[in-house]
Amino acid sequence: MRTVFAPSLLFAPLLLAGCATPNDPTLTLQTTKSPEEYTHCVVPKLQHDALAPTVSQTQRSYRIVVSSKVAADNVLETYKASNGGKVFLYERKLLASAFMPSTFERAAQECL
Repeated sequence: MRTVFAPSLLFAPLLLAGCATPNDPTLTLQTTKSPEEYTHCVVPKLQHDALAPTVSQTQRSYRIVVSSKVAADNVLETYKASNGGKVFLYERKLLASAFMPSTFERAAQECL
């Protein structure tokens, strides 16, 4: 009976390790705009595409969140950098739409 559970005990830490790692950004971009300028460019584009972005702000960054009915929320974070801003895009895509940029990704790239 113990030999049946031994292999599962060996793989349990590997499975749990996947839960403990943070999500990597889908896309990382660099812009010459400040986080504020970049956000003021992206938000109207998202609203034009019938998305409802929620914006939050700290001293060094802006965070744009677009809720998704199918998957996790899409997030765009912009941080101050020495020569503009650094943009991190976190997006969950369906397999069929993974071949073309989404509206969310397109808006992020157009505002660079």
